Amino acid sequence: MPPMTELPLARRVAARPRLGEAGFGLTLTFVAGAINAGGLLLVGQYTSHMTGTVSALADHLALGAWAAVLAGLAALLPFLAGAATSAVLVNWARRHAHRRSHALPMRLEASLMLGFGLLGALWQTSPLVIVPAVPLLCFLMGLQNATITKISGARIRTTHVTGIATDIGIELGKLFYWNWGADPRFVRADRGKLGLLAVLLGGFLAGGIVGAVGFGQLGFVCCLPLAGLVLALGEAEVR
Repeated sequence: MPPMTELPLARRVAARPRLGEAGFGLTLTFVAGAINAGGLLLVGQYTSHMTGTVSALADHLALGAWAAVLAGLAALLPFLAGAATSAVLVNWARRHAHRRSHALPMRLEASLMLGFGLLGALWQTSPLVIVPAVPLLCFLMGLQNATITKISGARIRTTHVTGIATDIGIELGKLFYWNWGADPRFVRADRGKLGLLAVLLGGFLAGGIVGAVGFGQLGFVCCLPLAGLVLALGEAEVR
């Protein structure tokens, strides 16, 4: 059998692991939950919760607490930068006809997580490691959320649990709605969407539990297996 590098393109693509869009989203949601929990344990704040960040930013602006304002911007701006970077990479890949438009942002995320984990493990006693932790983790969350948003056509998000919970509530309301007689305004729940949303919510919860235990016991080293998981996603075909 010829080596992988000599296989025709079609056969090499077929040889790649394939993952459904829902499975891809679930795995990233799990990673997001783990990173979010790790951020709380390592740096004392959630790194994907931009609703809370912006709310706190408004409060601090009103109170004139400028140091806290700068801290809020150090979380918000990297999150925006991560999302923008993902959009640039995904659109570049699509323009150049790459089959896996998600590969570049996933590789970037995995590389940053790997480097952060290794540096943190080596210098975990130094306060200098904590300084870039919040901006970096927020950048990763923005990068990841934008990537799954782009490739799923905004059907799936990994860090926006508020939106997931809201959509679950909407579908539950449809599910329990009583349709009277032959009313043409028939209300029907999207059971497939409801199931997907429930799975994503469960994935984030499970990731949070694993992240809390893992980062609590291992510290920065817990980034390493998560980086490997993200890298594997980048090499998979999403169908």
